[in-house]
Amino acid sequence: MTVNSGSPDWYLRRLSRMGPREVVGRVGDAVRRRRWRSARPDCPRVTDARFTAVLPAGTIAAIAPDAAKRLLAEADRLMYGHVEYFGVVRDDLVHPDWWSDPKTGRRAPWGYAFDVPYRNEDAVGDIKQIWELSRHQYLTVLAAAYAITGNERYAERVAEHLRSWWAANAPLRGVHWISGIELGIRLLSWVWIRRLLDGWPGAVGLFEGNPVALNQIWHHQRWLAAFPSRGSSANNHVIAEAAGQFAAACAFAWFPSSARWRTGALRSLERHLRGNTFDSGLNRELATEYHGLVLELGLAAVAEADAAGVPVPASIRLVLLRMTDALAAVVDNRLRPPRQGDADDGHGLVVDGRGTDRWASLLATGDAVFGRLAWWPGVTGTDARTPLLAALIKPYSKNGTSPAVPRPASRPDHFADAGLTILRGPAEIWCRCDAGPHGFLSIAAHAHADALSVEVRHDGVDVLADPGTYCYHGQPLWRQYFRSTIGHNTLQLDGRDQSVSGGPFLWTRHARTRVLAADTSDASDASDGGTARWCAEHDGYQPSAHRRRVELTAATQELRVVDEVRGPLRDVRLAFHLGPAIAADLVGNRALLTWIRDGEGRSAVLDLPGQLSWRAHRGETDPPLGWYSAGFGRKEPATTLVGTGCADGAALSGEFTTVLRFRG
Repeated sequence: MTVNSGSPDWYLRRLSRMGPREVVGRVGDAVRRRRWRSARPDCPRVTDARFTAVLPAGTIAAIAPDAAKRLLAEADRLMYGHVEYFGVVRDDLVHPDWWSDPKTGRRAPWGYAFDVPYRNEDAVGDIKQIWELSRHQYLTVLAAAYAITGNERYAERVAEHLRSWWAANAPLRGVHWISGIELGIRLLSWVWIRRLLDGWPGAVGLFEGNPVALNQIWHHQRWLAAFPSRGSSANNHVIAEAAGQFAAACAFAWFPSSARWRTGALRSLERHLRGNTFDSGLNRELATEYHGLVLELGLAAVAEADAAGVPVPASIRLVLLRMTDALAAVVDNRLRPPRQGDADDGHGLVVDGRGTDRWASLLATGDAVFGRLAWWPGVTGTDARTPLLAALIKPYSKNGTSPAVPRPASRPDHFADAGLTILRGPAEIWCRCDAGPHGFLSIAAHAHADALSVEVRHDGVDVLADPGTYCYHGQPLWRQYFRSTIGHNTLQLDGRDQSVSGGPFLWTRHARTRVLAADTSDASDASDGGTARWCAEHDGYQPSAHRRRVELTAATQELRVVDEVRGPLRDVRLAFHLGPAIAADLVGNRALLTWIRDGEGRSAVLDLPGQLSWRAHRGETDPPLGWYSAGFGRKEPATTLVGTGCADGAALSGEFTTVLRFRG
């Protein structure tokens, strides 16, 4: 069932997922918003403001030449006005309209921020398109280009756009004063813009010597202190809010409230980093891109603390260490992490050009800050962000406050608390098995109904693929499909999702999943015939239960998936989504899969359960089926194989076996 966000039914369902403390807090927020409508104080007078959180000498020179080349190429595209966000190319960046959505052509209405119906695409446009530009992360790229080249045209463009934005977006007026994550990331961008422009003659006049800039910085922090994400919404948003406010309160510590804001933001950051992270180091939202976002935000916050000489709790560095080790553990041989849960291409800090590998960059930063372990995968690419962060962050072993903690002696494959298991085999076979909690907090905002799904790659190529996310607002049919059970490599009963949706970021009933067995003994050596095994079940189809066993055998390069329905057997649909590079020739219940990797032809045979009737679907829209989203706002047709059966059929049983054999 789909419930439109903002409808009366949605508000009732959303309220049902809140605890008493959250309700009280939100009532207080509503009262404060009403009071702020007519009471907008002026920024306190600031005297003798100085920016001291500069980069150490020699930092820019440490950026690798190829990383600098990519960054400058991106900066020049931006200077010519070209940028792409979420699959939409725009050429208006020389003189941007900060309120315009290039996708729909709509322009967000003016007015008191909390009156703007930002969830209504008909009234506002695609809010992600409008918000993304105003994160000002493209301006950090231009500022970095100035730092590398000394060419003042980059700095002048940054100054022009900041002054334009500040003039068009008075505090508490309009669409850019609605969401705390936007304010937090924007503050972090401003900190880095000022840092990277240090040495430009106009930097002081743009920031600390500019009353308009001071007013904006002060109001951003006042807003964040007043309206933190609460309770069931305290996911990655609250970490972005805390990291941005903390960074600004460290680097722009010019206001009477700066010390209080810094203390409060640090307390929030410490609490929520721990709360948002499993002990294993994986992010509790079980949405891989948000793991990356939170890790980026945490590292950026620690960089500001160390630059300003502000002590941070040892637990913050420990969480970031565990997150980095966990990321190193779950990537495939091409450094691609799982495609799990929601993904919206969100970044915490951007100073690199296109073509830079986000995950390799994070691992490189982890190596510089924490030190790599022997089992970590190698990183051969370069990036600009790592030397910038590493110049500010004290190495983990030398900061004087880091506890001596044990780190994994060998590569972990099973994360019991997160319910994530990686099976690895010969010829770079990588298989993710999902038996984790449905999502984080009571609403599980970024979860998908994907219990017991598998994701299989061969040398980094998606073979059995997680289709991705594609969209959030404005397209409910597509939002529903990409997070549905039939949209993942798992089994659906009676046409139902395993978990019940109450809106685009709300689940009202969560399937409960448990791992029954996980033997991840290394199956990568075909000579010993090793087999890795995993088994789990979930209760999303009560009174029936779905149990799945997965075995990866080294000697035969064979992946066997056995699905079992325990209890009443109803209509069954079993889906296997192929990656966009995979061609499939389906005959009966056997599919020949072929693809090209590095100029060479590869193939596999997929033997599907014979008691089901199999069809290939590709690029269908009514209803959606057979799609792959490589990134937010982008989708492309891909083949999905769906087997159907009915309990009335004489040949239908409660066990279905699928075998995927890779050819050498």
